[in-house]
Formats: sequence, structure tokens, C-alpha cells
Amino acid sequence: MPRKSSSVYDIQPLNFHGLHTYPLASRPSKVSVGQFAKPHRQGASFSEFLDSLPHILAAEDLRSLARAVVEARARRATILWGMGGHVIKVGLGPLLIDLMRRGFISGIAMNGSALIHDFEIAMAGGTSEDVDAVLGEGKFGMSEETGRYVNEMAALARRSGIGFGEAAGKFLIRQGARAKYLAKSVLASAYREKIPVTVHVAIGADISHIHRTASGEDLGASTHNDFKLFCALVRRMHPGGIYLNWGSAVILPEVFLKAVTVARNLGTPLRPITTANFDFLQHYRPLQNVVKRPTANPPAADLRDSEKSTGYALTGHHEIMMPLFAAALVEADEPIANPRAEKESARASAPSHRQRRPRK
Repeated sequence: MPRKSSSVYDIQPLNFHGLHTYPLASRPSKVSVGQFAKPHRQGASFSEFLDSLPHILAAEDLRSLARAVVEARARRATILWGMGGHVIKVGLGPLLIDLMRRGFISGIAMNGSALIHDFEIAMAGGTSEDVDAVLGEGKFGMSEETGRYVNEMAALARRSGIGFGEAAGKFLIRQGARAKYLAKSVLASAYREKIPVTVHVAIGADISHIHRTASGEDLGASTHNDFKLFCALVRRMHPGGIYLNWGSAVILPEVFLKAVTVARNLGTPLRPITTANFDFLQHYRPLQNVVKRPTANPPAADLRDSEKSTGYALTGHHEIMMPLFAAALVEADEPIANPRAEKESARASAPSHRQRRPRK
């Protein structure tokens, strides 16, 4: 028998005896055992591992996004990758180079630090100085070659009427033997593959801007050229294109949003598209300017699922997430190569019809 309350309140706890319940089996549930993870089997393939992940939330998003990229490539739709400097300096360049050759990258957007890290890797085989150790002496960012050559790239871009990214790739290729690690350079590889790279700098944000060779005119002209080129690339995303933002929390999300509005202002609906933000923290700008705003579907429009845009937010360290995502693309890859590489391969394997004349 319940005790009589001695509470001084003028309200009593509610009596639950009148509540109505229902059988658990009749309730729709968002999770079922069919979606559960499977234990990894020793010796299993990567495809089996990927399928063993739970078919729930981020794991399912990862698979869905990988499928969207594979399908976009099969349709020859534009697939753009944006990246901050951290992506380059944690050693992911070889993955990007491989994906370029496989046709999974139609264009790359970088901030200034990504260019700097890629340059230092190409020239010296190393990058990422210890800021804490040198800042006190005023030596941070004072590498002579980095400042001089990166600023030369901007000057080359202005003289040639091209963008910063194209000029950087051209400059590195010209270095030849001086660039001992050119094979690891995303900029150089993209230039060779004729894949557009755009570089978007905020003056004062990069170490090359504090060198005596820095020119506001060169930097402004080269990065503005790249912004207009990026707008053209984003416009090509219609319909069915992809934009993946890797580790840029401010610059590239802002640039992408402006490019989206330029494309739509010029009459390109830019729909449907797929976007994603990969980072170890989900910041405001990437979530709004990459994942949500550009993919918002018109509320009044009666769209089929295939006509709707989709945005994904995947959280994790780049040095884990990009290898995982790249491997998912490679595993799902059909044996159709980059069209240019396909032609070169066919040309190399075709028998020659020219007969050499025997020497007399």
C-alpha cells in the first residue's frame, strides 16, 4: 500500500495506471539485427570488411557516398575535391594521385597551405615545421625556397594569364631533377593529367605572404583567376556532380557557396548534386555551406528521389578517413579507366602497322 505523501507541494505525482501500451512487435524500429556489424574474418577482403560495418548512420553514409561517386564517374559527371593543408601534410597525396588516374577526380580546390605543403614535399620530401620551436625566435615560415618559389608561381600565373594552381603544377614540372619527389606531388600529377587545380588564398594566411618577394598584385590576380575557374567547374556539376570538402573549415566552404550562387545566377540549377564534408570536427561553415545550403531541395517542388540533392557529414581523422574512402572507391571501381589513360593504354598495346625497312 503506497505511503501517504508528506510533501508540502500543492501538486501530486501523476498516476500512470491509465497509460495505454502496445506490443513491441507492432512498433516500427529504426534499427534491426539485420543492420548489425559482423565480426571481421581473418583474411577477408576489403569489400567484405566494408560490408561488415553496421548498416547504420555514418557507416551507411560512407557506403552511400562511395556509391554516389562511383556512379557519378560512370556517367562522366564532375567530381570535385576541396582540401585544406592538413590533408596534404599527413601523407595522403599518393591516394589522391591514384584517384586522379582512376578518373575519380575532375578538379581539385586547395587553400594556400595545401599548395605550400605540396610544394615542400615535391622539392624536399618533407613538410610541416615545428611552429612552437621556432615562433619565439621569429623564424616560423622563413624557409627561403618556400617563400621565393611559391611567390614565383603567383608571378608566373599573372604573366601567363592562368590560375595559381595551374602555374604551380607547371612550375614544379619545370624543376625537373631539382624536384626530387615530384612523383608525390598532387599539383604536378594534376598538371600532367590536365586536371584543373584551383588555389584560393587569403592574403596574410600563408607563410609565403610574409616574404619580401610576395606581391599582392600577383596573388590577387592568380587566385581570382582560380575562383572564376572554380565557378566554371562547379557549374559543370549539374546534373549529378559531387563536391567533397576535406579539412577546410573556412576558406573553401565560403568559396564553394559563392560558386554555387554564381552558377545558379547564370541559369544552371545545379541539381541534383551530392556534397560531403570530411573533418575531425564538424564546423559551422562546412555544415552550412557544403552539406546543407547547396543541397536544400525546393520545398514546393515535387521531386523524385533521383532528382533530390544530398549532403553528408563524416567525422574522423583524415589519415584514417581518406584511405578508407579511397579504398571503398577502388573496390567498387569498374574496370573502365580515365578516358585519357584508356586511350594511352590502347595506343601503347596496339600493334604497329609501320614496317621498318631493312638496312642495306
